[in-house]
Amino acid sequence: MWEWIIKFASPMHFYMLVNRLAPWLGRAAGVLLVIGLYGSLFYAPADYQQGESFRIIYVHVPSAWMSMFIYMNLAVAGAAGLIWKTKVSDAIARSCAPLGASFTFLALTTGSLWGKPMWGAWWVWDARLTSELILLFLYLGYIALQSAIDDRRMAARAGAILALVGVVNIPIIHYSVIWWNTLHQGPTISKLDAPSIDTMMLIPLLIMIAAFMCYFFALVLVRARLEIIEQERSSKWVQELVLQQPGQSV
Repeated sequence: MWEWIIKFASPMHFYMLVNRLAPWLGRAAGVLLVIGLYGSLFYAPADYQQGESFRIIYVHVPSAWMSMFIYMNLAVAGAAGLIWKTKVSDAIARSCAPLGASFTFLALTTGSLWGKPMWGAWWVWDARLTSELILLFLYLGYIALQSAIDDRRMAARAGAILALVGVVNIPIIHYSVIWWNTLHQGPTISKLDAPSIDTMMLIPLLIMIAAFMCYFFALVLVRARLEIIEQERSSKWVQELVLQQPGQSV
């Protein structure tokens, strides 16, 4: 198992792996998204309190969950690059940041749209909302740091340190609705007992989360592949790859 992981830490082997995985992940994301949207719009019943407006959860909840999930991937990849100095880890970390920022922005936007009819305000300085906004700033700070430092290796180290420091915000986001009295509703899926959401509502939500995850993995692999090619453009295997595909970009 360890030897397999080490093998794909090589930029060349990682590139070949992405070529195999990314198309399948992209197709899975498309299929799951269609099924999830159909289920969220037509299969799931209206909420007895919120009516049809509750359906925004099928974008908001997966986006919010992905914002935290991607940050943890960024931090782990950054730590791996910091400890083992692997180029693939640095490429994955760099690729995660724009995707994580996008999902975080989407979570904040859909949450605002949902909050207006529920709370009567587009924004409140609620513990969950505030910590999620801090997460967006962490993503943007990481992206700015990468852009400000020309040396890729130094930028990767600085970004990894920032990402690891920012990990403390993830449990705050997750447990904020438990630790503090907030306007944001409490957990409905990630509970020790049974989820407090109807099964007909839960199934489309889980499918949408799976669709978002497949989309993320497909896109982050493709972005990391481009990062690898940029880093390794002068290496022998990239030059051979160009010669094998004349007229095509790698």
